[in-house]
Amino acid sequence: MTYPVHMNVHPEVTGFFDPATNTISYVVKDPGSSACAIVDSVMDIDYAAGRISHDHADEIIAFVEAHGLTVDWLIETHVHADHLSAAPYIQQRLGGKLGIGRNITVVQETFGKLFNEGTEFQRDGSQFDRLFDDGDTYRVGGMDCLAIHTPGHTPACMTHVMGDAAFVGDTLFMPDGGSARADFPGGDAGVLYDSIQKVLALPDAMRLFMCHDYGPNGRDIRWETTVGEEKAHNIHVGGGRSREEFVRFRTERDATLSMPKLIIPSLQVNMRGGELPPPDDSGQRFLKVPINGL
Repeated sequence: MTYPVHMNVHPEVTGFFDPATNTISYVVKDPGSSACAIVDSVMDIDYAAGRISHDHADEIIAFVEAHGLTVDWLIETHVHADHLSAAPYIQQRLGGKLGIGRNITVVQETFGKLFNEGTEFQRDGSQFDRLFDDGDTYRVGGMDCLAIHTPGHTPACMTHVMGDAAFVGDTLFMPDGGSARADFPGGDAGVLYDSIQKVLALPDAMRLFMCHDYGPNGRDIRWETTVGEEKAHNIHVGGGRSREEFVRFRTERDATLSMPKLIIPSLQVNMRGGELPPPDDSGQRFLKVPINGL
């Protein structure tokens, strides 16, 4: 499938790095208006203390307000397993529609069972304002945007293309970081390879923005590269690495990785569109810990 892209449109992209989770959130401004999108926001959690706060989200809100921007969209590239989304908190303050990939329903079904959620937990994606299918388009101000289904890390992963900028979620890391794991429920290394090829088929000059960076080998944190740089230098898929080689490598590597430290609270919150689980009869909210479930 050939996807329509608009390389002549150059949105202003501002990244916000969260050192607690090594996540980068973005404000993406339409070059022709004051409209913007916010991609992959972070809600702070002190998991040991069970405390939620919004310092990172407040930084984004302050930036949007200081620059007189209007939020058209809050985009989640996927159901994150390493940080909690702040989308509802930001939406309440700034407005905008909340969107994620259509296969959120698959993720909700899988983790609804894992966390033993009752029938009150809707598994139809209704916590979001829009569910994107592969090739769907939407607009931020006057800027045409595109959603590309890029599963493999999770079933609901999407890459969002806004002008000459693409937000790849966890599909790819910086060239010296390689690619994301594919061993979560619903993940698949072969499918991830195929999805990466979709991204690498975009124009070489397309700017790519990462959801995470860990500063491999002690380098400074970075989050912007290009399709051309990834094709040439990505340590996992660059230089024409075959699907078979990638699947073997990715499977062996994933077997050595421990679970992300925030996977249990992240999944419970993010499958709800960033909302906390509902309170019990006393008004208290709780997160569950499934024993030997992951």
